[in-house]
Amino acid sequence: MDYKVQVGVQSHLEMGPLDDRTMEDLDDECLFPSEMDAQKTQSVDPNQHISVPGSLPFNGNKMTRNGVYKSIKTVVFSNKLNLLMPFGPLAILVHKMTDSSGWVFFLSLLGITPLAERLGYATEQLAFFTGPTVGGLLNATFGNATELIISIYALKSGMKRVVQLSLLGSILSNMLLVLGCALFCGGLVYHGKEQVFSKATAVVNSGLLLMAVMGLLFPAVLHYTHTERIVGKSELALSRFSSCVMLLAYAAYLVFQLKSQTDLYVPLGEEVNQNGENLDNNDDDEDEAPEISKWESIIWLAIMTAWISILSDYLVDTIEGASDAWDVPIAFISVILLPIIGNAAEHASAIMFAMKDKLDISLGVAIGSSTQISMFGIPFCVVIGWMMGQEMDLNFQLFETATLFITVIVVAFFLQEGTSNYFKGLMLILCYLIVAASFFVHEDPPTDDQSKQPGT
Repeated sequence: MDYKVQVGVQSHLEMGPLDDRTMEDLDDECLFPSEMDAQKTQSVDPNQHISVPGSLPFNGNKMTRNGVYKSIKTVVFSNKLNLLMPFGPLAILVHKMTDSSGWVFFLSLLGITPLAERLGYATEQLAFFTGPTVGGLLNATFGNATELIISIYALKSGMKRVVQLSLLGSILSNMLLVLGCALFCGGLVYHGKEQVFSKATAVVNSGLLLMAVMGLLFPAVLHYTHTERIVGKSELALSRFSSCVMLLAYAAYLVFQLKSQTDLYVPLGEEVNQNGENLDNNDDDEDEAPEISKWESIIWLAIMTAWISILSDYLVDTIEGASDAWDVPIAFISVILLPIIGNAAEHASAIMFAMKDKLDISLGVAIGSSTQISMFGIPFCVVIGWMMGQEMDLNFQLFETATLFITVIVVAFFLQEGTSNYFKGLMLILCYLIVAASFFVHEDPPTDDQSKQPGT
């Protein structure tokens, strides 16, 4: 401070009287010229680097490295579940060194688990930049990417039955286990009241699920009643026609949801309660800020999808060997184990939103994902199989079709009131345990289709 006073006195002698100005004003007046002089001195020194626009490329590499390190730290090292990621390369190594299909399948399953969760995380980050409507669609699409990738690889290998069972298991897992856990956890947190959600969303999704059951039911009935006009071809033709109709219905549903009735469907729009009050507040906005940029999200989506595709190939190749080694039916592995891994992202996000009293979003994740698998995933695989020359049809057999039909009816009854509590969630979880036990003791009857598969 003595140096500043000395400079101030010198400025007073040079500039005249101080008038009514305070010492703080004089301090500021003296400091600014000193800083400007220092900048002028630095600008003429050729040995020093200064921060001017021309120097940005010089520091660009360092900024890029810092950005990459921060992105990797956020995506890879921020979740304890990512400790399972090394099991993916380990599965490939075991496959190259040994012939143990059971271990390769188990390690691949563990390796895919964190990738499926991180795929959902990257999708949620990208949704911040696309808006809530498109973001909800992206979340449902990439949330089911793991099941679709596994199904395409299985279809390429001629394993039509694995495709059918894994997609069916994804629907059952989302409707019973994921939704049940969300309702149960949300009910425990808010045990003093009943949580509410939009009945409009539940009604429309239940209708679409019943339409999907219809599409699966008629080919099965046609097959088991032996009433085909052309044996072996009518069933396949009906399946392909129904698949095209279901894809058209799902496209119309998207247009209806995204364009016509955006204010009616809360999970993909603004978060409001049934009284029209906005549930968002400043704290939620701060908590839900994006952690990575738009292009980082896209790059991580591509990386995770590619890595899941590689592990899915090993998973599909060893599923039959794992079934024999563990003495577990392929139906149980396909319907129960694979969907639980693939639905890791939906499971975590649905529970998280339910515990925040945002049950509409939980419903959109669980039921919306089931709707997309049934109205888009299954028909899409039929069309892809058609293009590949594989006779993929909608005949899921009577046991599986009946299970889906009863599940849709049960969930529709639970959701018809528009309210939820932990008891409803517990009932759905117990229903899933019954389904899991049923598929553990169930074995597919031998059919002509199985005799056409490679290796049988």
